[in-house]
Amino acid sequence: MSKERKMAVTIPREELMSPGHLACQGCGAALAMRLALKALGQKTIVCIPACCWAVIDGPFPYSSLDIPIYHCAFETAASSASGVRAGLDMVGDRETAVLAWAGDGGTFDIGLQALSGAAERNDDIIYTCYDNEAYMNTGIQRSSATPLGAWTTTTPVKHYKKERKKDIIGIMAAHAIPYIATASVAYPEDMVKKFKKAREIKGTKFIHVFAPCPAGWKSRPEDTIKLARLAVQTGYFPLYEIENGEKWTLNLKLKERKPIAEYLKLQGRFRHLKEEEINWIQQEVDANYERVLKKCGL
Repeated sequence: MSKERKMAVTIPREELMSPGHLACQGCGAALAMRLALKALGQKTIVCIPACCWAVIDGPFPYSSLDIPIYHCAFETAASSASGVRAGLDMVGDRETAVLAWAGDGGTFDIGLQALSGAAERNDDIIYTCYDNEAYMNTGIQRSSATPLGAWTTTTPVKHYKKERKKDIIGIMAAHAIPYIATASVAYPEDMVKKFKKAREIKGTKFIHVFAPCPAGWKSRPEDTIKLARLAVQTGYFPLYEIENGEKWTLNLKLKERKPIAEYLKLQGRFRHLKEEEINWIQQEVDANYERVLKKCGL
């Protein structure tokens, strides 16, 4: 078997997501779910709050996922997953993984209290935030995950977002939960490996998945993977893991980072920015990347 062929089968072949879902063209969140379920397998229950995926899944009684789904309120992804886990434990089911699957609005903002509670209790769930950096399902409104400089319908061009993106990883690391990871749809082998690892760890696991949104980012659908890759290559979204709140491991060390302008220029949501403002963003990215390197002992 050739080296290329060996690489091609590192991702499980089993498909638990069917054609016919309702995602937009180039949706990073749809690809993220497909990869996550390949890693977690059939014995998985997913809790989905109000978010793009509440629509992507399909209208009742149909579903694009070949696993049980519990649709819950916007703020309750983590608490619902905790309840499902408790129910499974009561009937002696230790094999089925419980996956909370929420967007950045339902994680960084509306669902943060429930997430913090689950993490404090160290409930045995996998919480995934697929981050498309705004409330995309309800019309591209700003969230606390929206990056500095971005246009949204609630931060229009003359009043683009002036605040930094919330450090959700830092917040979760402060809870000292067993496992935290960042993942990107542009690096599927890394992503699948992390979900498999999370499945085998007892306690609360948090995976932050970078998932471009062509509709909200004003980008071309065919550029989704390119954007997700550039986010990593520029240092905007480094790939790393944190174990027990203390051990930080960088999964992809960059010999040379690309300028953030290469990432920004492919997205209409940043088209209004001038050179000076792009330089501010570059400084912010540099500082954050250096902080991650330091935490990883590099």
